[in-house]
Amino acid sequence: MTVAGERVTPVLDIGGTHVTAALVDLEAGRVAPGTTRRRNLDGDAPARVLLDLIVGCASDVAAPGGAAWGVAVPGPFDYREGIARFEGVGKFDALNGVDVGAVLRQELPGRPRTVTFVNDAIAFAVGEWAFGSGRGHDRMVGITLGTGVGSGFLDDGSPVASGPHVPVRGEVYQLRINGRPLEDTVSRRALLRDYARLTPGSPCMDVRDMAVRASHGDAAADQVLRTAFTRLGLALAPWLNRFGATALVVGGSMSQSWDLVHPSLMAGIHASPHDVPNLRVLPARDSEGSALLGAGWRANTASRS
Repeated sequence: MTVAGERVTPVLDIGGTHVTAALVDLEAGRVAPGTTRRRNLDGDAPARVLLDLIVGCASDVAAPGGAAWGVAVPGPFDYREGIARFEGVGKFDALNGVDVGAVLRQELPGRPRTVTFVNDAIAFAVGEWAFGSGRGHDRMVGITLGTGVGSGFLDDGSPVASGPHVPVRGEVYQLRINGRPLEDTVSRRALLRDYARLTPGSPCMDVRDMAVRASHGDAAADQVLRTAFTRLGLALAPWLNRFGATALVVGGSMSQSWDLVHPSLMAGIHASPHDVPNLRVLPARDSEGSALLGAGWRANTASRS
């Protein structure tokens, strides 16, 4: 399909609180202007309600018939078969075991030729590798900092999810630091918990609020954020070293406080005995747009294979 002279690919990005549909122009490396649509999702809703919202959002974009759709979705998910595996993760439990791929192939507008599922953090990494801050880096790692820590290890744009040079399934959230799971240190839940411990009676509503407080001289907020991102650097450094990464691209909502994230992350990486001296640590060009572009890139790659 062509929009204002552009060749476009339809994509979906399914998050914990919303679904986004858009058309992406892979030749120009951008989301086609004016095509992004979003609907809110309730992770506790029944399966049919969730599926109707996802399909409804997709129907809001002018997707061509017989298109190759790309769908970014968080795990646990069987990406090859298109089956949700959300069991005991606190979101989308009603979709557990549902063949989402079969539903979308049947109900997406224009009866798609293919539907390719990709982990949302990997979609982000691919988008940044192909079009964003990771361009020119054959060995790139992308991480997203939000409710948790997502990750994608890329070798010339292809995800690496096994072998001695990456964590199990390429998922850094399973790493441990100081004997604790990484997400007990670096996640929305952990940051708000640690701040509340230091400031009883003065809770933060969100990490963005904490970052604002830190920038205005709140010592507790500054301490919590810098400690978390330093420990994140310590946890990542051995794997960045093993993988031979030349770029670490950081996205997600927390990355918007780059003046806090970057120096602490670098301090942790350099403090590790597995320092990566030639590594560039870069903010994402566009976290949300890159996930959409990455989903489109993977869909087109799969449809040609």
